[in-house]
Amino acid sequence: MLKNDIGLYFNPGCALSIYKPEKERQILEYLNQNHPQVELHKICCRHEPKLPSGSTIINVCAGCDKRFGTLYEGIETISLWEVIDELNNFPFPDYRGRKMSIHDPCPVRNKPAVHSAVRSLLGKMNIEIAEAQAHGTKSVCCGDSLYPSCDIEKVYASMKKRAESMPCEDVVVYCVSCIKSMSVGGKTPRHLIDLLFYEDTLPQETNTEKWHTELDSYIANH
Repeated sequence: MLKNDIGLYFNPGCALSIYKPEKERQILEYLNQNHPQVELHKICCRHEPKLPSGSTIINVCAGCDKRFGTLYEGIETISLWEVIDELNNFPFPDYRGRKMSIHDPCPVRNKPAVHSAVRSLLGKMNIEIAEAQAHGTKSVCCGDSLYPSCDIEKVYASMKKRAESMPCEDVVVYCVSCIKSMSVGGKTPRHLIDLLFYEDTLPQETNTEKWHTELDSYIANH
């Protein structure tokens, strides 16, 4: 829950900024319709956020949520999914009962409020959910976090194993790296941002080594 309009910042995360940079402004415009004081914050979560104590960062990336919320004193976090669900005035598209599974990313495994908000948003878009056996607080890694500590073939094998555990062909994700993993695993990833804006999810670069090189370069510069 957002307490007030003081010290509110929206950080899209490096991965989303690479994936669909135009979404930064679209999301910020929506947030400003409801909380006019929200400012865009582009410093990567792996760097000091340079914000006053008591600031709240609205995030898209699960990794950002965890790092900003645990590594830096005086910074609070809330997911964009919780904010949109609370406001309840987003122009939700209608998916007419289409059935999808959900992969919950590792960094928010211990945040049932995020899991609940994600599922609430899917319900508001008329999406039927077929849960994987391991979901929510019992979710398992999509395989991406094994890189670079494991051999790349083991990473891909883990991605395929996680994808195969999904009951549906369409798998809702809310992490850009999870897009890559589900695609490698043979499923059709549907990023929650894309679902909200009624857009296709584009796997783009699915070579894990190349993707992380691109991501690391962006992180170093932000």
